[in-house]
Amino acid sequence: MFLMKRLFCLAAIAAVVVGHSFSAQAAGLEFGLGATGDSTLTYRLGLTSDWDKSWMQSDVGRLTGYWSGAYTYWEGDHRAGASSLSFSPVFVYEFAGESVKPYIEAGIGVAAFSRTRLEDNNLGQAFQFEDRLGFGLRFNGGHEVGIRAMHYSNAGLSDHNDGIENYSLHYTMPL
Repeated sequence: MFLMKRLFCLAAIAAVVVGHSFSAQAAGLEFGLGATGDSTLTYRLGLTSDWDKSWMQSDVGRLTGYWSGAYTYWEGDHRAGASSLSFSPVFVYEFAGESVKPYIEAGIGVAAFSRTRLEDNNLGQAFQFEDRLGFGLRFNGGHEVGIRAMHYSNAGLSDHNDGIENYSLHYTMPL
């Protein structure tokens, strides 16, 4: 019960922060479907808020980013499923293009899991760091499709730190 209260508080904080930033920047609703190395299926629902900034703009492209807040359900085969809430700043290098803009992304954020065991992985604690690397295509009108690899680990803050990876396809639609 205590963990659920913490997860609820984290979700509320993320909603306020992400919701506040939506008022001035472009927002998106993200859907993801993925799998871990242990074949655990994952389903992700998230909100994104583009930063209203860009750097290193040239004829090749630009560096920008977005805030990501998400809920992920980890379907269990051998154990009960788990849920996680995450929040992350994500840097994006968007290549120049007319109607389609390829991009690469990287980010490091935080996540809170409802369980510390996923399949054969002992995460050690509910608090995890979320690392991501991905690439995809952004279309005129704000739609986006991509592929992403995410790694969750407690960075040695617990005696157990098996970590877990998630490889997913995602689609983001503008709000």
